[in-house]
Amino acid sequence: MKGPSTNVIHEAEGGFRRADPLTLPIYETTTFLFESAEEVRAYNEGRSDKFLYSRYGNPTVTAVEATLAALEHAEAAVLLGSGMAATATTLFALLKAGDEVVCSSAIYGGTLHLIAELLPRFGVAARFVRPEDLTRASALLGPRTRLVWFESPINPTLRCVDIAAIAALCREAGVVSVVDNTFASPINQQPIALGVDLVMHSATKYLNGHSDVTAGVMAGPAALVAPIAGARKMLGGVLDPQAAYALGRGLKTLAVRIARHNENAMAVARWLEGDARVARVLYPGLASHPDHEVARAQMSGFGGMVCVELDGGLPRAARFFDRLQLVRRAASLGGVESLCSLPVLTSQWGHSEEQLREAGVTAGMARLSVGLEDVEDLIADLDQALE
Repeated sequence: MKGPSTNVIHEAEGGFRRADPLTLPIYETTTFLFESAEEVRAYNEGRSDKFLYSRYGNPTVTAVEATLAALEHAEAAVLLGSGMAATATTLFALLKAGDEVVCSSAIYGGTLHLIAELLPRFGVAARFVRPEDLTRASALLGPRTRLVWFESPINPTLRCVDIAAIAALCREAGVVSVVDNTFASPINQQPIALGVDLVMHSATKYLNGHSDVTAGVMAGPAALVAPIAGARKMLGGVLDPQAAYALGRGLKTLAVRIARHNENAMAVARWLEGDARVARVLYPGLASHPDHEVARAQMSGFGGMVCVELDGGLPRAARFFDRLQLVRRAASLGGVESLCSLPVLTSQWGHSEEQLREAGVTAGMARLSVGLEDVEDLIADLDQALE
């Protein structure tokens, strides 16, 4: 007879193989069991599909990666602990000292600071190109260029660039192209079908959709995803199974959520554009948007993000921000609830005046993440906040 400490540790441990669950189980375990030394050897030599350790791979995480790959029509996907973890791990996996990365000068602030400030410490040169120059080979590519990173739509101005043209230039030169598809989502835009090599998402945003998970994903061909997965194992940025489960559950409603985001944002953008108290509205679905035709050509919907510019700079934008009641004042985006942020205080915080000009960001801008509330209530709140 075994002692009580032994019994409570080992009795009924592990899974029930006769159970066939409808929903994805959460494999909340750090390690997995083997029957023999030969099984471990087979795993190490790539002759086994068993799992060893959750930093290397976990069934819950692997299942959600398969869903994400299917969404982007990619061969493979790798999940990480945040969008920035996905960005950094990819750059460290695919670049080495002496290489150059070219990045759009209009980009999420965290990406800009990573590429401009951290990568050069490891001998990787960083060069920033204006969005309008991304489709010009002479401006885009140099002899040391190994990777091009860009967004479309761009955070926070929602400018759009010709994804297929950029991808074609990169492919012809043997340069890896990476697009941040967070603002569009795989429902509204399919960059791999347009020729891009890798697609990144901050899965914190629309993919999860409920403001309760921090995660990132990189999707693309297996040959490019494999070294990123290897770097994830070494750097340790794997996503926890609990978070992966919540992300997988959120993905089940992605298409219906995005449809409502598209509808609500279009209605809000049209209303704001017709209001004399607003200096400018940037939304790809509006004919007035400078890249409306580009967006129409490569997007099936225009997303839930709206950028509003108010005369009077930051003081005027701050008054609008402070008066909001239903729309919540918070960073991030892509959840069911509507949020507002001021880019110069959040996503573009720490930018120099020159960097702000290059990104097209002004102090009078407010970024709206339009949620799933009744659109009449959202417009009423925006109306009173503009008083």
